[in-house]
Amino acid sequence: MFKTIKNALKTPDVRKRILYTLLLIVVFRLGCYITVPGVNSITLSEAMNSGNGISGLIDMISGGAFSRFSVFAMSISPYITASIVIQLLGMIIPSLERLTKEGGEEGRKKINKYTKMLTLVLALIEAIGLFVSYRNSGIFINTEFLTGALVVISLVAGTSILMWLGDEITNKGIGNGISMIIFVGIISGLPSFITTLWNLMITGDGFSTTGLLVSIGIIIGAIILVSGVIFVQQAERRIPVQYSKKVVGRKMVGAQSTHIPLKLAMAGVMPIIFASSFLTFPAMIIQIFVNDIASQTGFLAGLYKFSIATSSSSVGIGYSIGNAIVYLVLIMAFTFFYTYATFNPAEVSNNIKKNGGFIPGIRAGKPTTDYLSSIISKLTIFGGFFLAVIAILPMLLRFTSLNIAFGGTSILIVVGVALETVQQLESQLVMRHYKGFLE
Repeated sequence: MFKTIKNALKTPDVRKRILYTLLLIVVFRLGCYITVPGVNSITLSEAMNSGNGISGLIDMISGGAFSRFSVFAMSISPYITASIVIQLLGMIIPSLERLTKEGGEEGRKKINKYTKMLTLVLALIEAIGLFVSYRNSGIFINTEFLTGALVVISLVAGTSILMWLGDEITNKGIGNGISMIIFVGIISGLPSFITTLWNLMITGDGFSTTGLLVSIGIIIGAIILVSGVIFVQQAERRIPVQYSKKVVGRKMVGAQSTHIPLKLAMAGVMPIIFASSFLTFPAMIIQIFVNDIASQTGFLAGLYKFSIATSSSSVGIGYSIGNAIVYLVLIMAFTFFYTYATFNPAEVSNNIKKNGGFIPGIRAGKPTTDYLSSIISKLTIFGGFFLAVIAILPMLLRFTSLNIAFGGTSILIVVGVALETVQQLESQLVMRHYKGFLE
């Protein structure tokens, strides 16, 4: 990895992309400290210190922007929700399905346009909800219409800027822009994590042996967890493909062997991000319309506690177990959805057949499709279940009061995004190497 980064910095074009990405990341972090106009900072600090689990989750994803009620307080969450909705609609609306599968580059642009439009609508609703939810807490200087409009416009503008930053990183920088923003938001909690470990070892009475052992155990556990995630993210099943001799123009091209690399976690980290956002969405809506819901009882209060169990240790074990089961199912479902959205066995089978290829021992056509589908299903079940368990395990154990930013879900996101970014750096270097070779 370090060798790849070193080589990338030596290549002018790639170095420009890296520096541009770093510049946009700095813009994002600066925006996290620009408080929305009309907010009383002292009251805001008191209100956020008594926040609940869902506030902590949003704050983790936004890199602390939510606790400061900055212009980026809503982070990229409305865009993630909009992406989920558009992709689910693409499964039921024929016109959207055609755009997704057959539209090519033009279709992708239209889908992206629809996603951004829906993002603005959701951002407007969420911004209004945040103002309504916190207007009685005293964090705003006043609750007049103009103040509310200013707060809402600032929050929606912040989400729009984050969408633009994400697109710029994707198109002109390195890595997936949306994933990179979430990645930076999570790792910004690293100093507080280190402080927490230090406080475990050093107490008011001096050095704590128990705290030292707990800290060492946490560090070893994190290393094992990261190693497991890297193994699953990098592991792949290689399907051999044999191509027979054929005539290309006036030349006879000889037989050649190659393979199809099928990864265990082909969908990457997006199923984790989507499942987490999808699961906490009910709590966000309930919190907007019901004041002090955490201290109430009834169906809505139960649904709220169930929804925040991913990010809060204050709920009962029953809520945590139920939430963990639903979380696992959602991760598996989104993993299957994304895997088959990016890899179509029938399409791959047809391409192999058209090019005169075959998988040894498997007939071309439908048998090849069935064979690839079977392998993909097995790999996806194993990979998705492994990632789901890693995401759920820290939530169920809760032995310490560690910051949520370094739970299983966050480690999956951080490691997955880091690996994808390094792979993209490698592909950029390879592309420029072959370009120079051809010239």
